[in-house]
Amino acid sequence: MAQDHIRYDILAQDALRGVIRKVLTEVGASGRLPGDHHFFITFLTGAPGVRISQHLKSKYPEQMTIVIQHQFWDMKVTESQFEIGLSFSDVPEKLVIPFNAVRGFYDPSVNFELEFDVPLADEEDITSSEITAYPVPAEHAEEPATAKDGEEKKPGSVVSLDAFRKKQ
Repeated sequence: MAQDHIRYDILAQDALRGVIRKVLTEVGASGRLPGDHHFFITFLTGAPGVRISQHLKSKYPEQMTIVIQHQFWDMKVTESQFEIGLSFSDVPEKLVIPFNAVRGFYDPSVNFELEFDVPLADEEDITSSEITAYPVPAEHAEEPATAKDGEEKKPGSVVSLDAFRKKQ
């Protein structure tokens, strides 16, 4: 097979990050999510340009997933990153996340998912494709999330990405 000097893989990932950029720009402009849309965004906490509190960095040294649903503020989106205010256990935090640090984007309301090749520093140590789902503050929580098998998921529990993948 010929060598890909154009690097279509990188071009495709950049184009898909543009989808996230556009969606977040629209949400930031209106200040709310349309309909039942909400997002799970997984990113590398140690990636260049990521700015989170030392508390969150020590709690999630490699990656974390944020939920953008009911309570967020001050969303600002640029070509290369987004800023957002979120609450973690009733503590307000400001996060700055470059799009290049994003590993996954999922909107469960329409079963839309994007995954990106952003390796962890020690990728060999990863044994499964799992992410941690962080709870939405109680005053903004809806009914508990339910897995496909009907089992209720508790806030802060580990959720396998396989539950969100389309069956082939």
